[in-house]
Amino acid sequence: MTYVHRIEIPSILEVSNNILGSVGAHIERAGISNVVVLFGEGIRDLFGEKILDSIKSRKSLAVLETYDYDDIKLENLMLKAFTIPSKTDAVVGVGGGKVLDAAKYIAFLNKLPFISIPTSTSNDGFSSSGCSLIINGRRTSVHASMPFGILVDLDVLKNAPMKFIYSGLGDIISKITAVYDWYFEERNNAAKVDDFAAMIAKKSVNSIVRMPYTQVTENFFLKEMVDSLTMSGIAMQIADSSAPASGSEHLISHALDKLLETPQLHGIQVGIATYLMSRVQEHRYQRVVKFLTDTGFINFVETLKMKADDFEKAIDMAHTIKPNRYTYLHVPENREKAKQLLRSDDVLKRILV
Repeated sequence: MTYVHRIEIPSILEVSNNILGSVGAHIERAGISNVVVLFGEGIRDLFGEKILDSIKSRKSLAVLETYDYDDIKLENLMLKAFTIPSKTDAVVGVGGGKVLDAAKYIAFLNKLPFISIPTSTSNDGFSSSGCSLIINGRRTSVHASMPFGILVDLDVLKNAPMKFIYSGLGDIISKITAVYDWYFEERNNAAKVDDFAAMIAKKSVNSIVRMPYTQVTENFFLKEMVDSLTMSGIAMQIADSSAPASGSEHLISHALDKLLETPQLHGIQVGIATYLMSRVQEHRYQRVVKFLTDTGFINFVETLKMKADDFEKAIDMAHTIKPNRYTYLHVPENREKAKQLLRSDDVLKRILV
């Protein structure tokens, strides 16, 4: 018998301008009294004073400790997790992927709420229960808890380097190929699709690829991007799996991470791999390339001079990254098709040298 399952979703979700000046009010409203705050590298100098002043201005809210912390090695995280003050009610992470993963896992180990304050949205990690940690010298995805709160300041996103916005867009568009891979797995008796999670994942990408906009840095578009990435995180929580948001395109990116001395941002690699896999799948590739072209993603990645040879090696390695999955790239014929497209597709020939 199949039972209805319960999921965690964020209790606080605020996406607006000047959020950093009201962080304390949002945390206090949730009934939290004592927090520790982790800042990513260089983040305290940029936003620390504003955030800490906001928290300290609330009568019933106190900052017990602050840390500048980007270490995602599991053994170091374990030590840090059990040295935070015993009166801590919540862990706040401010910055990019590393500090958010660190803060999320520290909160998870202490069974505390985690409040996510991303300063860029280069992927959906700020809104998901997953962490990317270093275990035995290797990047490894591990489970933690969904953020209790997500606070996103649009002014901060707007002033971040454009590569982070393009990376976020590459991660968003990947839901098209990821969900298609998931249904492919089910047809091959390798997985069971959660239809509601699949629906949320599809909605997360469809809502942004169909919306009108003038430029990707306008408030309306950035808010939609945050909403889409948040929905992606919730889809994974519903499925208790990364499958609705991560398929063959993510495996290519993970393989590039292993192969390259200096990989590009995750979402940049994923966006290129999404277009490639949409051609392999013969599924919505016109929509994928239109979105990536219209947003400026294609023009941007063309300047990076990424190598087709690296992608060819990544395609060969991809199916070994998660041997328990059965995506399109787990089929040898599809790997050959993907490698042929690297050399024959006009878009790929343009952006890969």
